[in-house]
Amino acid sequence: MEWAEFSVVRDTLEVSDPVLSKQVGTLVAAGHPEQRRATRDTRRRVWLRLSKLGRTAHARHLAALREIVGDRSL
Repeated sequence: MEWAEFSVVRDTLEVSDPVLSKQVGTLVAAGHPEQRRATRDTRRRVWLRLSKLGRTAHARHLAALREIVGDRSL
């Protein structure tokens, strides 16, 4: 799985930095995403990707949603 820069995730989800930061912190504590920090172009950057645990949780969540709506196309 590829890494996504924090700003790309933020823009895709259409949320503010503090909202995403809080959610990422909660998810990192649960072991769902991996987080990498580095300096790029003299600025601190954060990259995220789902961990193996996160991918498993995502798949289970989608399965539960499919069960609820009775639809296998999700």
